[in-house]
Amino acid sequence: MSETIFTKIINREIPADIIYEDDLAIAFNDINPQAPVHFLVIPKKPIATINDIAEEDREVVGHLHFVAAKIANEKGFAEEGFRVVMNCNKFGGQTVYHIHLHVLAGKPLGWPPYQEGLKIE
Repeated sequence: MSETIFTKIINREIPADIIYEDDLAIAFNDINPQAPVHFLVIPKKPIATINDIAEEDREVVGHLHFVAAKIANEKGFAEEGFRVVMNCNKFGGQTVYHIHLHVLAGKPLGWPPYQEGLKIE
């Protein structure tokens, strides 16, 4: 897998507003927030897409969700509610090929989340 912007954040080559870090994962605020609270939780191990998750990655992928819930509780929006999204490949909306959870909160989130530009060719 080639180096991504997330690899550079993990390696501290570029700045990020880091809100959590442990041996397996790092979380930081999104630079283009789509809700009052919008942060990303990524594994330190580079895994390009959901399709690339291997059997040995089960623990780290589950850990990403644990971290999302931990931060939600610490920041006080867990009870109010939040959304966790992981995109996969082009049609899924993935733009950085290093898996990551988007965690969004701080306002009522409707469904479907986004319709503008929806076009299937």
